[in-house]
Amino acid sequence: MTVLRSAPPTAIFGLLVLSATLLLGLFAPLVAPYGETEIVGAEYLPWSAAHPLGTDNLGRDMLSRMIYGARNTVGLALLTTGIAFSIGAALGMFAALKGGWVDQALSRMVDVVMAVPPLILALMLLAIIGPSIPNMVGVIAVIYLAPVFRLSRAAAMNVVALDFIGAAQLRGEGTLWLLRREILPNISSTLVAEAGLRFCFVFLFIAALSFLGIGIQPPTADWGSMVKENATLITFGDVTPLIPAGAIALLTVSINFIVDWMLHRASGLKS
Repeated sequence: MTVLRSAPPTAIFGLLVLSATLLLGLFAPLVAPYGETEIVGAEYLPWSAAHPLGTDNLGRDMLSRMIYGARNTVGLALLTTGIAFSIGAALGMFAALKGGWVDQALSRMVDVVMAVPPLILALMLLAIIGPSIPNMVGVIAVIYLAPVFRLSRAAAMNVVALDFIGAAQLRGEGTLWLLRREILPNISSTLVAEAGLRFCFVFLFIAALSFLGIGIQPPTADWGSMVKENATLITFGDVTPLIPAGAIALLTVSINFIVDWMLHRASGLKS
């Protein structure tokens, strides 16, 4: 509570939005008025008491789909970010500590991944292995592992060059101990900022792939695919397709507010 009292209004707003999204996703079966794939009426019904956001192109309740979409989109983004960030950061620190051919080999492999634009690489790989949720998580994790590796390696290189690392090596400390006790604490503020930003990138990337039809597959609810499925309503002046798009934008901005605050605290700045 003491930490929250010192948080700026933007961070409080971000925490409220993120908490609400996570709670809705976690308790989606209890909160949603209808099932995720349940057809409850005709297509494109207008907003009403029974259907506060109307129905979609198949007659499914839009509000229920939005709630289940929070679970699917945000949950998969968290999983993918966790995989990419943990592996990428660990490999980056390991490469900086070991140097030599280990550093060169890992860096060149990462350069190959980063040489291809992320969206093109994802489209190519998913076209080869098929657009399923496990495949999508694996492909995006590999794509975003590369920039995390580059950042963590660059930050760790500055730490590895310091005297206390050499002293620890002379004491006979192992690689894992050096990574966990010496390098990681000294680059944590950089990694905190990167973790939040990487989540935003992954979250938007999943939504983009779903909009293109190769991400989360129907009938699973997803905010990106919901924009595509109901885009025809924009022609008639209906703002319903903009609601999932607005939810994506709101959550992205909210997480950036939280990341800015966490980075400010980790840096030790007072103003």
